[in-house]
Amino acid sequence: MAQTEKKGGLLRKSSASKKPLKEKVVLMYDEIFTTEDPSKCNARFWEELFLMKVNLEYLEGKLEALDGEELMKIKDNINCLFQHCIQALGEEHPIRVVNALQTLCALIRGVHQKNKSTSGFDIINMLVGFDKAELCMKNLMESLDSLLCAEGSESLKSLCLKLLLCLVTVTDNISQNTILEYVMINSIFEAILQILSSPLSRREHGYDAVVLLALLVNYRKYESVNPYIVKLSIVDDEATLNGMGLVIAQALSEYNRQYKDKEEEHQSGFFSALTNMVGSMFIADADEKISVQTNEAILLALYEAVHLNRNFITVLAQSHPEMGLMTTPTSPIPATPVTPLGTTPPSSDVISSAELPLDADVQTSNLLITFLKYSSIVMQDTKDEHRLHSGKLCLIILTCIAEDQYANAFLHDDNMNFRVNLHRMPMRHRKKAADRNLPCRPLVCAVLDLMVEFIVTHMMKEFPMDLYVRCIQIVHKLLCYQKKCRVRLHYTWRELWSALINLLKFLMSNETVLLAKHNIFTLALMVVNLFNMFITYGDTFLPTPSSYDELYYEIIRMHQNFDNLYSMGRSCHPSKRDRHAGMSPSDAQQGKEEQKEGEQGMHGGTIRQCTHRSLQQHWYGACNSTVLRLSTNAGQWKEPASKVTHALVNIRAIINHFNPKIESYAAVNHISQLSEDQVLEVVRSNYDTLTLKLQDGLDQYERYSEQHKEAAFFKELVRSISINVRKNLAFNTLSQELLLKEFSTIS
Repeated sequence: MAQTEKKGGLLRKSSASKKPLKEKVVLMYDEIFTTEDPSKCNARFWEELFLMKVNLEYLEGKLEALDGEELMKIKDNINCLFQHCIQALGEEHPIRVVNALQTLCALIRGVHQKNKSTSGFDIINMLVGFDKAELCMKNLMESLDSLLCAEGSESLKSLCLKLLLCLVTVTDNISQNTILEYVMINSIFEAILQILSSPLSRREHGYDAVVLLALLVNYRKYESVNPYIVKLSIVDDEATLNGMGLVIAQALSEYNRQYKDKEEEHQSGFFSALTNMVGSMFIADADEKISVQTNEAILLALYEAVHLNRNFITVLAQSHPEMGLMTTPTSPIPATPVTPLGTTPPSSDVISSAELPLDADVQTSNLLITFLKYSSIVMQDTKDEHRLHSGKLCLIILTCIAEDQYANAFLHDDNMNFRVNLHRMPMRHRKKAADRNLPCRPLVCAVLDLMVEFIVTHMMKEFPMDLYVRCIQIVHKLLCYQKKCRVRLHYTWRELWSALINLLKFLMSNETVLLAKHNIFTLALMVVNLFNMFITYGDTFLPTPSSYDELYYEIIRMHQNFDNLYSMGRSCHPSKRDRHAGMSPSDAQQGKEEQKEGEQGMHGGTIRQCTHRSLQQHWYGACNSTVLRLSTNAGQWKEPASKVTHALVNIRAIINHFNPKIESYAAVNHISQLSEDQVLEVVRSNYDTLTLKLQDGLDQYERYSEQHKEAAFFKELVRSISINVRKNLAFNTLSQELLLKEFSTIS
């Protein structure tokens, strides 16, 4: 018996003796694509159409095959189809609703393909007609809102969200999608919140709902009042905010899990065995191949929540079991497999602290920890454009967190200690850290670890200047909070100081190459002022007096690196008499007088902090020679270089104060190389005679502002996300075989 094949809407038998037959729904589509009203010959045409299984491929292909003129000829029928789809959404029969939703998706995408070069108003006219647009779109949004809020089929809710995502991403630049004006007027914000607050709906549709909300928030956000921004900023319902946080945490956890699986697979494979035999010379290149697609959409949602809603800050610290370690509760399998859009969706159910009580034997986590782990992965490789954008967005989110008073409170809370296993970039000169040996510490330590890790691992030819600036700003803001609230954080500050010194060394060593692309003195000034923060205010936040000793020792240990830089530019120095912080002779004299005034009242703990300047003794000689040369010569870098030399006034004072005494001690005791304890003995015995200048504004910073500085970045980011979401709205995503089986019985 001949078998029947289905292809492109045709039904044909394997025998070539008979003419191919078309599906009935395809024949009905063909009638729509004529200039005649299809309901003239069949009064039940539209009623019958929505009982037919939608052939998405044929319908979209038919629309794409028409040119603009041909499409305009059948505009009335397209308008009629669109309006009847909206009417069908109010039907009692679920199959008609399903088919109407899928038909709307095909219509929107198909018409968009023919109107890429025209304005959104043309799309509106082609779909629904200008005269009926307002009423039809109002009815459409009300129907979708009702379906999303109803207690009916979860599959219908899934299709509604996919239709909305299709509608939002119909253009690359969502702000040019004029259809969204109707989505702004007829808000579905409450429906999205309802999904996020319900455990069942959140498990099924949370990902799509969060991505949809993130995109809607970015519609013309700089040009007009966006109601979704206003509403998101005032949400205070704990269940809703926690639900949103859980969806984001689950998506980021899934990314972290996929990366870890690939990393373990890579390490246990043939290449790992080969590198064990040959050595670690290929480690860096090998690990670059470990790549998991980044999820900018979910990261954007996290940013908008943190940036717009201060109540969401509490969600960052909401504890739950480690998602990669716990056993999820058994739940019924949904009738329809839901594939979230964008990048790889979470594979397990989203949990909440109420659904899974904490176990004392299970490592607890929270959204912030998950986010920090995610950041430590995506920030490793900034050569990839998507990872560069993700890394930048991670730093922007951390900037918002570092500025928030409540966020800083739980970041520095000694009663909230966690073990955070950040991913570290493989480097030839260091061993991979043993994750299990990490201590439990306040979360701010993990943030600082992440910043130090970035500083150490990205000194390269393609220098990510913008990311470095953001990184230093985050550290500065955390220090400002510690100074303000007198938080004595027990942290390994030596690692931070060493990283900062190496960064300055790198900037000066690659001065010629970097200055061709960046104003490196802006970054250098920020780093110098971080040291000035420790010098001036360290007595308020450094944990013990030995912290100063560690800083001093770190400089002495690394002095050779800076001596080399100092020698390179030594001939460019002005005379010693006129070198007071890089000033002219008159400025130098004035500076000395100001210094005497500023030194009044600086004593005790602050003087002890001055040991830090010994750290910068050799570093100053290295970088200041280059800075002085540029600050005293005319040119575009004179002013920024001069700011750096002015900021070095106290560092130079420490150098000039301690160096002669250390040399004298060595000479008197006939010691060629002083030990750490011997050097510190000299420093401790000479604190009282050290005088410093009081510097103002070190604990002040400019607050983050998106609209004025980041608008271009977010516009490009949202464009990329829109394209990615639309691309992943594939035919198989919208093909609902199981859904049709669910509604196979029509009452």
